[in-house]
Amino acid sequence: MDSDWDSVVSLLPLSAIPPRAYTPSLSSQLEKRPPSPTPSPAALSVSPRLLASSAAFRQRLPTESHFSRARERERASASASSPLSASHCLLLLLLRPALPTSAFLRRRALMASDRLLLCFSLLALVSGHALASSSIGINYGQIANNLPSPDDVVPLVKSVGASRLKLYDTDPRVLRAFAGTDVEFTVGLGNENLARMRDPNQALAWLKSNIQPYLPSTKITCITVGNEVLTLNDTTLTANVLPAMQGLQGALAKLGLDDQVTVTTPHSLAILETSYPPSAGAFRRDLAAPLTDILKFQAKVGSPFLINAYPFFAYKANPRQVQLNFVLFESNPGVVDPSTGLHYDNMLFAQIDAVNSALASLGFRNLTLHISETGWPSRGDADEVGATPDNARKYNGNLMKIMAQKKGTPMRPNGDLSVYVFALFNENMKTGPTSERNYGLFKPDGTPAYALALNGTDAGGNGTTGTKSGSPPPEATATPDPTSMGSSAGYLSISSGVERCRSAQTLFVLCLATIKLLF
Repeated sequence: MDSDWDSVVSLLPLSAIPPRAYTPSLSSQLEKRPPSPTPSPAALSVSPRLLASSAAFRQRLPTESHFSRARERERASASASSPLSASHCLLLLLLRPALPTSAFLRRRALMASDRLLLCFSLLALVSGHALASSSIGINYGQIANNLPSPDDVVPLVKSVGASRLKLYDTDPRVLRAFAGTDVEFTVGLGNENLARMRDPNQALAWLKSNIQPYLPSTKITCITVGNEVLTLNDTTLTANVLPAMQGLQGALAKLGLDDQVTVTTPHSLAILETSYPPSAGAFRRDLAAPLTDILKFQAKVGSPFLINAYPFFAYKANPRQVQLNFVLFESNPGVVDPSTGLHYDNMLFAQIDAVNSALASLGFRNLTLHISETGWPSRGDADEVGATPDNARKYNGNLMKIMAQKKGTPMRPNGDLSVYVFALFNENMKTGPTSERNYGLFKPDGTPAYALALNGTDAGGNGTTGTKSGSPPPEATATPDPTSMGSSAGYLSISSGVERCRSAQTLFVLCLATIKLLF
C-alpha cells in the first residue's frame, strides 16, 4: 500500500513547493491541530459497518513518510532535470503561496472522509424518510360541476404524497396535466364501450386515441374494462367483458405496449356468496363460469384481480351486530377464523382474505389481488348510520397507517397489498343517497373534508356512479360483537403530510450542501 501512495504522491509537483512549506515547525503545528471528530452511530444513524469502512479508509490515507520519500526522490533527480522555462518559473512563482503542505493535504483528506461519512448519513436519513412512507393511490372521480381544473389538482395530489391515481375514463385534460409527474395512472373504459372493444380494429383505434398519445410522458400502467359488470345482472355486459379485455390486450401487443400496460376489470364484493369466516370465502355459483374464464385470462397476462370493498356497507346494514371499532381499524378484540386460527382485528382484511380463499378454491391462489376501491363517507342520510366526518377520518387515516407499515393480511402476511381509498373529491352530481356525494378526502375547493391521519401511505377512492361494492348478505359480513377496548388517537391533519414533504426536501438540501463542501 505504501508503494501505491508513493506512486500517487510522486505525481505532485513537490519540487516547485517552497522549502518553508516543509519546515518541521509548520508541519508539526498543522498535524497537532485537533482532528475532525468522527460522528457516532447514534448521532447519524450510521451502521457500525459503515464506520468500520471509514476507519479502514483513514488507515489507507497517505502519511508524512510518503511525502518525505517523494521529496527525496525529487531532490535526487533535480540535477538530471531539464531547466524550467521562463514561463514555467513565472507560473510556479504565482502558485507558490497557494500550494499545499503535505500535512495540509493529509488533513484535507481526513476532512473529506468525515464529510463523505456525513454525506452517506444524510442520504440514509433521506432514503429512510422515503421508505417509511408508502405511496397513496387515489381514485379521481369527476362526477361534479365544481371541481378544480386538473392543472390545479396536480399540486394537491403531490401535497399528500400520492403516487397513483385511478380514473374512470381517459380524460385528456388530466392525462396531459400529469405528464412528467411520475404519478402512475389506471384509466377506465366505461361499460357502454365494452361491445365495441370486441372488434380488434376498434380496440386498436381506441388505444391510439386514448392511451398511446400520452405515453411515456404520463405513466399509464393499467386499463380497467368496465366496472362491477358481473354483479349488474346484465347478461349482455357479462358476455362482453372478457372479449373486450382480450381485444384490448391484443391491440396493446400490436402497439408493443403490452409489457407496460395491463388489462383488468374491477368487481364488487357482492361476487362472493360466502365471506365469513374468511377461510370459507367462495364466489357466487352463478358467476363461477364467467369468473373462471376471466381469471384464466388474467393469470395468462399477469394482471391483478380488482375488488371494491366497503366495510361501511356492512356496518350500515347491521350496526347492532357489526362492531364499529372492528370496521374502523380501531382497538378491538377482533375475531378468530375457526378453521385456520388466524386472528382478524379489522373487517377489510377479513374481506380481502375471503376473496383470497375464493380465488384459491378456483385454482388461482397466486393471482395478485388489489383493492381498487374502499372508503368511508363523511356524511349521509338519516338511515346511513356511521357516515360522519370522525368515522371517515378514522377509517381512511387508520388504513393509511397500516399501509405505511406494509402489512399484509393474516392469510397473506407478505403479500403485495395495494389499496385505493374512495375518493379524491366530494362529487356533487352523483346520484343515490347522500353518502355517495361525500366520500372525498377533499372538498371541491381543495380544503380537507375532515382532519385526516396522513402517514404518506396508500389511499384512494372510488369515482363510479351507482352503488359501490354493494351490501353483502348479513351472513357474509356479520361478525361477533366484540366489546370496544378503546380507540387510537393522535391523528394528524393533511397539512402534516406537506410538512413531512418539506422535511424530506430539507434533508435533501443538506445532503447536497455536504456534497458541495466535499467536492
